[in-house]
Order: sequence, then structure tokens, then C-alpha cells
Amino acid sequence: MSVVAQQDAMAVSPAMSRRHAAGAASARGLLFTILGEYVLPAGGRAWTSAIIGTMGRVGIEEKATRQALMRTAAEGWLAAEKVGRRTRWRLTPSADRLLTDGTERIYGFGAHRQGWDGRWLLVLARAAESERAARHLLRSRLTWAGFGSPAPGAWISTHADRLAEVERVLAEAGLTTEAQVFQGSHVGGEMSAMVAQAWDLGAVAQQYGDFIAAFADSRARDPLASTIELVHAWRRFPWTDPDLPAEFLPARWSGVRAAALFRRRHAQWAPLATCAWQELSASGG
Repeated sequence: MSVVAQQDAMAVSPAMSRRHAAGAASARGLLFTILGEYVLPAGGRAWTSAIIGTMGRVGIEEKATRQALMRTAAEGWLAAEKVGRRTRWRLTPSADRLLTDGTERIYGFGAHRQGWDGRWLLVLARAAESERAARHLLRSRLTWAGFGSPAPGAWISTHADRLAEVERVLAEAGLTTEAQVFQGSHVGGEMSAMVAQAWDLGAVAQQYGDFIAAFADSRARDPLASTIELVHAWRRFPWTDPDLPAEFLPARWSGVRAAALFRRRHAQWAPLATCAWQELSASGG
């Protein structure tokens, strides 16, 4: 079996931690930002030199970039293609799906606040104390899907359309037969208290405040680097902010200002950044 075929086979169940998909501050996290922002829209292929040059613009050394590429390929997200003496990287089908989903969440994030239909998704599921891996998977994946836990074993979300995602999480945690899942409307009780128990909105607001401070200046020393840093910083929010409807958020919610700032800065910097990426890509090598 060729190297490319082996990596395609691995792509059936890649092993990368979701923290990299959510923008972890590392070479691999930045690599995934570049893959989603530039490689995915350009047909899913990129030369090694273009990736090294782009990573260098955000302060990542060549050695660290090559290590990130090799580890990401070993996990089934990239496949190497030899073109003469040069190497081109191709997104695997699993990477394409992950990045497409991530792009939709990044650029569609916040729309839920204005168009909620009043339905909740409730999950009752608990892994045994001895099943640490299952407990971690359940907690981390449901949190990334926008769920909060107001009580042990109970998870709630205003994203009733994420039932399929819940089913995948429960299956991976081995809890499908024990768990109970409900969709429906809230009919009684104080919702503000339950929301406060389920989500730490204060911590999310602090993250938004940091984002606003970091990108308050509209000047970009390097549009490509600035756009990557902007998107990389924003990527965390679709995974850490539950994207609650407006009625459950504090007045003057900082997430609204941060989202407007993200859109404004991206519109300002992205065109020149794309040109810079295309120049790096055209050189090959």
C-alpha cells in the first residue's frame, strides 16, 4: 500500500484532539487555521514551501512547521504527494469534512441568537467513575457542541438541531443504551438560574474582552499574518461559547461586539491576505 493510500485509510478515524480544531495555541493549531482559511477554499492542496512561508509570517520556525505537517499527516488529516522533487500536501476526506464544518461554525456563529424556535435538547448521560476516557469524551465533546450541565448527568442545549452530533458522541463514549435524549420546550421554572448553573458566561465574556482588546487596532503590519491571527483567535468561540439566544444573555453582551469586530477586521484584511497566500502558493517548491 502506498503512503498516500495508508494515510487515506487512517482518515477513517483520525486521532487529532479537538482542541487543535478549536484553535489551540500551537504550531498544529495554527496549521489548522491556515488549512481551513486558505487550503480548503483553494482545492485542498498546498505546497510545503507555501505552508512554511505562511507559518513563518506568524512566528513559527520551519522545523516546527515540518513537525506539525508530519504529525498532522500521521494522524490522518493530510496526505503527501510527490511532484518531482517537491512535496504537495492534500487534505484527506476527514480533514475536508472537519474544516468545512469548522468554517460553517466560524462564519455562521451568532445567527442562532436571533432565530431560536424555543426548543431545547436535553441529554441524560453519565459515565462510571472508572470510565475516565468516556467521562472526558462526554464532557469535552458536549461542551464543544454548546451544551451546559446544570446538574450531574444532565446536559442541555438550545441547539435542538444537533441531535445527530449528540448521537455520535454517545456512541463514541459507549453510552448509547444507557443515555436518554429529549427534545422539547421549557414549560416552568426559573430559566436564568439554570442557565447560570449550566454555563460560565462570565469566563466567556472575559475571553471576548481579550479578543476585542487584541484586535482594536485596524492597522495590519502584515495582512496575511493579521488575518491568520484574527481567525485563529476567533476559532475558539464556536466551541467555548454556547451561542445562547439573546434572552438568556446579559445586557450589552460582549460577544455581539466581538462578532462585529471579527467581521469588520476580516473584511479589511482578508483580500490582501489572500493575495499574499496566492503569491506564496504560486512559487511552489
